[in-house]
Amino acid sequence: MFLIREVTAEDLDGLFDVAAYLDSVNLPHDRARLRDIIADSEASFAGQCDVADRRFVFVLTEAGQGRVLGTSMIFAQHGSRRAPHVFFDVLDEERYSQTLDRHVTHRVLRIGYNYKGLTEIGGLVVHPERRGHPGQLGKLLFHCRFLYIAMHRALFRDDVLSELMPPLQPDGTSLLWEALGRKFTGLSYQEADRLSHENKEFIRALFPEEPIYATLLPADVQALIGEVGPQTKGVEKMLRRAGFRYAHRIDPFDGGPHFQARLDDVLPVRATRRARVADTDSLPAPAGRLLIAPDDGDAEAVVPRSFRAVAVTAVLGGDLVALPAPARAALGVEAGDAVAVLPLDLPL
Repeated sequence: MFLIREVTAEDLDGLFDVAAYLDSVNLPHDRARLRDIIADSEASFAGQCDVADRRFVFVLTEAGQGRVLGTSMIFAQHGSRRAPHVFFDVLDEERYSQTLDRHVTHRVLRIGYNYKGLTEIGGLVVHPERRGHPGQLGKLLFHCRFLYIAMHRALFRDDVLSELMPPLQPDGTSLLWEALGRKFTGLSYQEADRLSHENKEFIRALFPEEPIYATLLPADVQALIGEVGPQTKGVEKMLRRAGFRYAHRIDPFDGGPHFQARLDDVLPVRATRRARVADTDSLPAPAGRLLIAPDDGDAEAVVPRSFRAVAVTAVLGGDLVALPAPARAALGVEAGDAVAVLPLDLPL
């Protein structure tokens, strides 16, 4: 039985361990920055910061053990007047010459900004030792965010975004950035990506407002625009099955594709339901794989709650769920208590 819960300061070493296998801006392999991320998450779960600043970090462990096996996160609002969400729209521009009888289509990149913000999911990584586990740990970390969103819907925006990693060079270099962004900023990809999470002024000041013709870039760079890297192909598959679609937008730094959906249309959000713990271990219904969390039933609350969820094979019948004793103990629930339930036997 696996337990997913909010991150705490005691998880720093474990989070540092799994961050080595992603080492992104959202989850850097840097103790000092991870310590700040944990503090931000603790403040978010405690309702001690503005909604636009809330970042919820989840960790996965085996129930009864403390080792962090993986993590994922939610940004309640990515993009604001202070720090807009920045992207390139990927457009097709058609041209035709009657004189030459020649028709051409150019791929064009046009910078855009979103000041109202979207909810963003990201930072998903499973320790390599547990990848391929029959418990499908990546799937659990993918789903737990939507379970939490369904439980606290008022905290999140109407649209949800996932920025996927593109193919990068072995040293983490982005060929798109080298061909484009570095020429405008003089910064390395890593420097620009880190700075953009603190201050986006340099993007507005230095990137051209006019469309950029991608057809002027080297062919190998053009081929990377909107492509999903091999390490995130599995996430792309789950996103598409959950209802996300490629938004024809990319990250302006590395060219990674943006996948978006209406939050209330996302399959795991729609599939989450409320139930009460039955006073028995069995019900006259087939057992299934469930993700279950204690729930106060107030999806409109603007102050979030602490989070604990278990992935367990159990029986959900009507508005009752029959939980085995270890699951009840891990969640701290008894017969009659309200829980939120997300069936994991979805076609994801």
